[in-house]
Amino acid sequence: MALEQYVNCRADLLKFIDENNCAPIMVRLAWHDSGNFDQRIPSFPERGGANGSIIHEPEISFGANAGLTKAVNFLKPFKQNYPGISWADLIQMASACAIQATGGPVLPMRYGRVDVKDGSACPGRTSRGTADNAGLPDAMAPFGCGAKDPATHLRNIFNRMGFDDEGIVALSGAHTLGRAFQERSGVVENGYGDAKASSYTKSGCPVRHDGKAGVGMAGGKAWTPNWLTFDNSYFQFLKRSKDDNLLWLPTDAALHEDPKFKVYFDRFADSKEAFF
Repeated sequence: MALEQYVNCRADLLKFIDENNCAPIMVRLAWHDSGNFDQRIPSFPERGGANGSIIHEPEISFGANAGLTKAVNFLKPFKQNYPGISWADLIQMASACAIQATGGPVLPMRYGRVDVKDGSACPGRTSRGTADNAGLPDAMAPFGCGAKDPATHLRNIFNRMGFDDEGIVALSGAHTLGRAFQERSGVVENGYGDAKASSYTKSGCPVRHDGKAGVGMAGGKAWTPNWLTFDNSYFQFLKRSKDDNLLWLPTDAALHEDPKFKVYFDRFADSKEAFF
């Protein structure tokens, strides 16, 4: 592992993500590569996690991963230019750079992740006790884990990975970035392009943390008005007036409706530093 490759790759990624306004999809790729982790399984690569399996079929074609081929293709030139960096490390590095590029904190990272060899290491769709998508969470009922309510569903999914309630709420705060699309998750009617955009996701919307122009690809529906800014605005939901142009799913609502989750939801709403 050549340190120089990591330093140079990180600098190139920061520049690329900033210029292309593609931070949200980089975060989503990293989350979905790691989100099949199962701490109950002792062996690698069966336990899943951040191991680069998402670049392979059949995992990249899981329904929950719709649209992520775009992010993989973004990263292919970086993998070619920096062959000493594993796919697993590259994906997680891009996510950390995405958060920094959108005004979030500089995350301390540890590298040395090992890639799976090929698609035979992709976790099975139902291998994590869910109906599909290798244990990634559902946005709304019916919940593939069998839960009757969204709060239980979130705990079923994330406790398997080792998250406590605070961690679940904090991870959900990544929805401060990005949008949902009709063509991907299908949970919204808003799709690709200005014609299907919400009032916050059109080409000319001011969404960057530095006030510069640029949205990447227009369209979709966001959780926050400034969806290319990493801050604690996701947690400001209860402080905002109702806005039908913003997205709020049952699993989002669970974070302020469940009393144990709400402790952390309120804390992060009151303090960006607490969230960071």
